[in-house]
Amino acid sequence: MTMRSVVCFLLLLLCSMAQAQNEGTVSDCKTLKSEILKGERRYAIYLPPGYDSSDRSHPVLYLLHPAGPKGTLPNQQGWINYGMLKTFMNRGIASGEVAPMIVVTPDANFGTRRVSYFNDPDNNFNFEDFFFKEFIPYIEKTYRCRTERGSRAVAGASMGGGAAFFYALHYPEMFSVSCPLSAAIRGYEKSYLTQRYPEMKEPELMEWYKQYNVYELFRQMPEDQRNSVSWYIACGDDDALSVNNVLLHADLKKMNVPHEFRILDGKHDWVFWRSVLPDMLRFVSAAFLK
Repeated sequence: MTMRSVVCFLLLLLCSMAQAQNEGTVSDCKTLKSEILKGERRYAIYLPPGYDSSDRSHPVLYLLHPAGPKGTLPNQQGWINYGMLKTFMNRGIASGEVAPMIVVTPDANFGTRRVSYFNDPDNNFNFEDFFFKEFIPYIEKTYRCRTERGSRAVAGASMGGGAAFFYALHYPEMFSVSCPLSAAIRGYEKSYLTQRYPEMKEPELMEWYKQYNVYELFRQMPEDQRNSVSWYIACGDDDALSVNNVLLHADLKKMNVPHEFRILDGKHDWVFWRSVLPDMLRFVSAAFLK
């Protein structure tokens, strides 16, 4: 190898090392033990550039995956594999438009049955309890997270978008930002709930559903609490769920709830969620700076 080749190799090596230091890292199959869910649960995590070389603490975005769409694997890897999370985070941080933050996605897929972010009415899968009593405390103990409310956000797509709504509504003291995308919200539909929980009787389902009725949760929530959350709501114009999201938007306008609302070109798929993710990350970053 000539001296010139050696110099070129060293320059390329230094450039690649410098680039690596300016990029965040992703681990997409971490695990923790859960007593509530009786087993190990997986999660994916994005750590911002320089995390390993400093002692700085960061705000956290809890980013919830969807239950689909067909042809995709709905688990903690979705936002990384389909949503290009690492690319958009690195690009946004490098440009100064996105704040350096930790992004975490728990796996809400429990095998052949279904994806669920609820405490199920049959008490067989209390994911909401797991999320608040085990998952968030574990993340904040394991990683250098800023733990004040103003440094914690929740977002998600489809069923994860619905959860982004009711998690922030159930625990307004936990989150300063909520970003539901293509949120799976609906009024009570007997056929949907009885199909999802065939072993439950309708009166029991009706009573259980009250705690996840986003429309009613907003109406019942004290004004100061619902207005203390920065809301970012987006849905595709060709998404069947756009109707429900528009109805909720109208309700929020009547209640004078400050929120950003977007109906954009797109369907209920990863193409749409990828397209809106950069703007959502900028919104979260701006809210963290308030």
